Amino acid sequence: MQNCIMTGCDLHDKTMLLKIARGRGEPEKRSFRNTLYGRAAMVKDLKRRSQAAAGAKVVFAYEASGQGFGLYDELTEAGFECYVLAPTRIARSAKHRRDKTDEKDANRVLELLRGHILAGNELPAVWVPDPETRDDRELVRSRLEVGEKLARVKAQIQSLLKRNGIRKPASVGGSWTHKHRIWLRELAKAEDEWGDGARLALGSLLRQMEPLEQEIVILDEEITRLAQTERYKVQAEELDKLKGVGLLTAMVFLTEMGDLNRFSNRRQVASFLGLVPSSNESGEKPDRKGHITHQGPSRVRKVLCQATWACIRSDSQARLTYDRLVEKNPKRKKIAVVAGMRHLSIRMWHRAVAAKEKGGGCREPSAETLGGGGPDRPARLRRRISDELTGPILDTPPIRARRSSVHL
Repeated sequence: MQNCIMTGCDLHDKTMLLKIARGRGEPEKRSFRNTLYGRAAMVKDLKRRSQAAAGAKVVFAYEASGQGFGLYDELTEAGFECYVLAPTRIARSAKHRRDKTDEKDANRVLELLRGHILAGNELPAVWVPDPETRDDRELVRSRLEVGEKLARVKAQIQSLLKRNGIRKPASVGGSWTHKHRIWLRELAKAEDEWGDGARLALGSLLRQMEPLEQEIVILDEEITRLAQTERYKVQAEELDKLKGVGLLTAMVFLTEMGDLNRFSNRRQVASFLGLVPSSNESGEKPDRKGHITHQGPSRVRKVLCQATWACIRSDSQARLTYDRLVEKNPKRKKIAVVAGMRHLSIRMWHRAVAAKEKGGGCREPSAETLGGGGPDRPARLRRRISDELTGPILDTPPIRARRSSVHL
């Protein structure tokens, strides 16, 4: 495609460095301010180049960053073809990491784009969610962030008591119960039991807890309201039926995963969530597996970890599977937990896809009932799920994972 204007961009908070080329021609360097005026000037310049080249198509690419997808929206609205590249999927040598400049980064993006257009090479582009999904993510992510802040404050309180040698009386009961909170408030006022510094610090931490807990209540109500919208209602209700999965876990899964139909099989789901082992194979060692890749949204892995432990505690079948995997290697219990996370994520994916396809509630698919199906179940979905249920999902290769936690 010679009649095409290809643009690689190195995007920053205040500047945008562009390398613009047509076909196999030498790239031209341009720089714009990353402001409303600067972006408008860039769009105007690219349109002028397109008109000068007899209406040549403009293809733009830049690396994903904390800037979000605002630039993508503006460029697609202007009629350009735009790609957002995943930095983690762009191969970089050790020399490149030691000799990094904005111009070289922009040129690297341009060469990837040019190889995709002229030679058909794979482009490491990310899936761009629609604006509504992005907006829904903000609410759910805020809830997780507030929960993490509350967990940190509680951990600080426990550490403060431990450092000062204060132990909880047996009559108080469990942590963070009503009796426990009354005891902490009384302790924060007890001037004779410990120093003023520690006592004032405890009072400060207790005051920090109150607004965080109130904010969690407010956000939970908003998430419940979001889950009842037409966009999520059927899928959220279906996922909520799974043992260990609550409404928050379901909404984190749905918002972070986005369009579930873009995954063709369970391997793609596990790979996206970073729940597959890394590989370092070469020569005479063709099967060298390591830690899980930790690619994709870490928020989903955190809630899956908590949901898996809840499932192990409440579901006898999940407990038996966990014990069976731990028995194989008692020193690596985390392998069994990661296997459970992978299994649970795939079950959630199957259920959510089936619920959306049917437009209502559904039973979890089984290998026995998927053979025939019916007119209300598309053949494509029957083939996909039937293929995924072949073989034991939990028998995964040996992998290691750090246990994540999130305040739910």
